[in-house]
Amino acid sequence: MKKITIVLGASTNPSRYSYLASYQLKKAGKDFIPVGIKSGKIADVPILNIKDHPNIVNVDTVTIYLSPINQAPYEDYILSLKPRRIIFNPGTENLAFSIKAQYSGIETVEACTLVMLSANTYD
Repeated sequence: MKKITIVLGASTNPSRYSYLASYQLKKAGKDFIPVGIKSGKIADVPILNIKDHPNIVNVDTVTIYLSPINQAPYEDYILSLKPRRIIFNPGTENLAFSIKAQYSGIETVEACTLVMLSANTYD
């Protein structure tokens, strides 16, 4: 079964970390789906609109690139994906949501996806 990573807060702007992480995930051979509010593609993968709450199965990881205030409307959606873990990238740390996720049996990590990929610690 494929392990899918959701890049939440995906952007087509090459200077954004979500964009860079998407390309590094692809380079590392990881399956990913970018999810954001703007349409477009990253590494030839279409960005799904978060407002549509796309039904995605086999989600292993959600790596977050949304500030805590922008996460709030999507917390229940993120939990409904039943990921194994949520990565809170720098600037996205959210203690209340992290506790809520842990209570739902989801591992939470405060880390940088780009560093994890470059250090070969992204499993």
